[in-house]
Amino acid sequence: MSVWIGLDLGTQSVRALAVGADGRVEGMGSRPLTSHRDGPRHEQDPEQWWTAVSAACREALAGIAAERVRGVAVDATSGTILLTGADGRALTPALMYDDTRAAAEVARINEAGARVWAELGYRRMQAAWALPKLLWLLREHGPARPAHQSDFVNRRLTGHDVATDLSNALKTGAHLVKEDWPHEVFDRLGVPVELMPPLVRPGTELGRVCAAASEATGLPVGTPVIAGTTDGCAAQLGAGALRPGSWNSVLGTTLVLKGVTRDLVHDPLGVVYSHKAPNGDWLPGGASGTGSGVIARDFAGGDLDELGRAAAAFEPAGVSAYPLISAGERFPFVAPQARGFLLGAPSGEAEHFAAVLQGIGYIERLCFDYLDLLGAPVDGPLTLTGGAARSAYWCQLRADILGRPVTLPDNAEPALGMAVLAASPGREAADVAAEMVTIRDTVDPRPASTGRFDEAYLRLTTELADRGWLPAEVAAHAEERTTR
Repeated sequence: MSVWIGLDLGTQSVRALAVGADGRVEGMGSRPLTSHRDGPRHEQDPEQWWTAVSAACREALAGIAAERVRGVAVDATSGTILLTGADGRALTPALMYDDTRAAAEVARINEAGARVWAELGYRRMQAAWALPKLLWLLREHGPARPAHQSDFVNRRLTGHDVATDLSNALKTGAHLVKEDWPHEVFDRLGVPVELMPPLVRPGTELGRVCAAASEATGLPVGTPVIAGTTDGCAAQLGAGALRPGSWNSVLGTTLVLKGVTRDLVHDPLGVVYSHKAPNGDWLPGGASGTGSGVIARDFAGGDLDELGRAAAAFEPAGVSAYPLISAGERFPFVAPQARGFLLGAPSGEAEHFAAVLQGIGYIERLCFDYLDLLGAPVDGPLTLTGGAARSAYWCQLRADILGRPVTLPDNAEPALGMAVLAASPGREAADVAAEMVTIRDTVDPRPASTGRFDEAYLRLTTELADRGWLPAEVAAHAEERTTR
């Protein structure tokens, strides 16, 4: 009869789930969040996180007996950071995951930390990562204790200072191999290491819910507070993709791919970076600039179900699409100059739609070819999540293009992933997920699809290479895997 509480701190809302041992959602709650955007700046007021968490928790716990609640875990947006006082109160607004005001700090960070970033496999930091923002905050506001989004909430839950999890600390420069802050790098950059919170793996108990937090949230006093992850890793937990060789492909506005490996993946291009799993395995992944956001942009107001049915007549389409949401690509190659394109003239809207769906599938396939080139195991179970997983036709098309079965979980919310993590102390998170994550369907490639999309896939990879965006060795590896 136990339940665990998963809290997902997103960009637009906080979501809370109360989940039983069998994965059944027994209660849910949500509250909206607001942001302030101004050019490269994106801020939120940290106090609204706590207000929203409190209300969402109370809603999720309505009707659930206090003695059934066994733990709570929080995920948060990756790279969001602020400065706090000794009492845990915010001294600054939170600089959100996509805030790039600190871009001028990146070159200095990459020079000072080049050896460490290479050891960690991603080779370089980016403007939206937390460490550049931390340098900017320290320069603008003076020395104070940094806190990630989840740290701020966990501190309120426990009533005392808390460690930060390695997942949220990755983009702040944590050395995930040594599980410590890179002291020499921070000394060069002027970051006071003594102000940084201790580091722990996700799934570690941080403390217990205090009386003040209990009154605000409805969580019972003494409930274990478990270190969480970033929202992307939380979705992977919610999908149950936790065994080495397994992958979760999240196709929403953009395409995000995350997997599990025993060994750390090193990427010479720096497009793949790896989080650390609760058991010490690695969670490599990357985020592409393609995704269903292109459909929302280019087919706004269209009947997508009808277009999907009509698109089935064009397999493959006679035109090639590289469906990029905005300028620049970041996975499976880095090309700030990249732009989306459509080669050829489609016969009508249905063929155009087919070309876009297939183009996104080809980029997904290219991601796997690139991961294979890096030596990552890519042939394990593949789970599809995100908004696109609601389309039966698109799931079938992706299985056909990838040439492999895909599984569709019943519920892969990040908040579910946090409930899995809250239930995992003393156990393997993968074993807990096997009990709490329900698979609603498995989609096999259609026998007639074997090889059907190969020529069109290679036509697109050749075009990307000819434009100087896709490295020649990656294009060659994609061809070798296709013709193998």
